[in-house]
Amino acid sequence: VQLAESGGGLVQAGGSLSLSCTASGSYFSINGMGWYRQAPGEQRELVALRTSGGSAEYGDSVKGRFTISRVNAGNTVYLQMNSLKPEDTAVYYCNARGYEDYRNAYESWGQGTQVTVSS
Repeated sequence: VQLAESGGGLVQAGGSLSLSCTASGSYFSINGMGWYRQAPGEQRELVALRTSGGSAEYGDSVKGRFTISRVNAGNTVYLQMNSLKPEDTAVYYCNARGYEDYRNAYESWGQGTQVTVSS
């Protein structure tokens, strides 16, 4: 499963950005799709995740500011980021996990897109 990301860039604190990610390739299912981020010197952390059942999970630091949505029969996710803070600066990675067929699971990552928030 390949993930194509778009969006990101440079924005001032308090501004907004959006990210999108589309999955392609051969797969049986996408059970979860979302975003993680990694700042320099930090571990990769969950930003937001949308499951095939429709539930959403957010990292504590982005709750109330970021919104994840999933469209196109579940193979595209959007991340709307509002009220951005300098501490949101990181490389954002799209993630998808599911099954290639009835037996083999997969987990795929995008190449990452830079989000920089200036103070």
